[in-house]
Amino acid sequence: MTLQTWWLFVVTVFFISATPGPNMMHALGRSVQVGFRRSLAAMAGCITALLLALVLSVMGIGAILIAMPRLFDIIRYAGAGYLIFLGIKAWRASDSPDPPGETSGAPLQVSRWALYRTGFLVGISNPKLLLFAAAFFPQFIDHHQPVLPQFGILVVTYLFSDGLWLTLYGLGGRSLSRFLSRRPVRRAFNRLTAIVFVAFGIVILRAKA
Repeated sequence: MTLQTWWLFVVTVFFISATPGPNMMHALGRSVQVGFRRSLAAMAGCITALLLALVLSVMGIGAILIAMPRLFDIIRYAGAGYLIFLGIKAWRASDSPDPPGETSGAPLQVSRWALYRTGFLVGISNPKLLLFAAAFFPQFIDHHQPVLPQFGILVVTYLFSDGLWLTLYGLGGRSLSRFLSRRPVRRAFNRLTAIVFVAFGIVILRAKA
């Protein structure tokens, strides 16, 4: 893999990572809910899921899912169902009253493990990532050179790009939280988040391997 090829990969994944999706919306929402520092646990969960998906794709799991469409469908339905569940949860949370003694928009008390776990589930809920990586990575591989080190460079690059954008979205959530102190605004934000999660769930349900 030449330096020019790597830079092409860097630019490509930079814009892919920047595209708003479940991971980015989750980072933004968690930063609003629990604050930026605590939301880093959720971002770590998303990154762990991405790493697992990329490693599995390198191992050829993406090809196995293509060869076994029923298995892919099971994973797809589970992932879509989880995103839709999160969407419904966000929508309902927007109408719930504030707990006694708490002010609207106050950070939620959620354990870092719970934040990490939810972030991981959001990140791993899209099986299309396996197929995307399985088809995308080989385009940047020089098969006349050792393949494994090249995959390693691509995976680390992808993780760095995704982590950078997760952090930027999280920082945006910290700034946004000041504007969500008013309950109507917070309700609108939660419902927008709900719509995004449900929409991605529906997209996954309608997609075919």
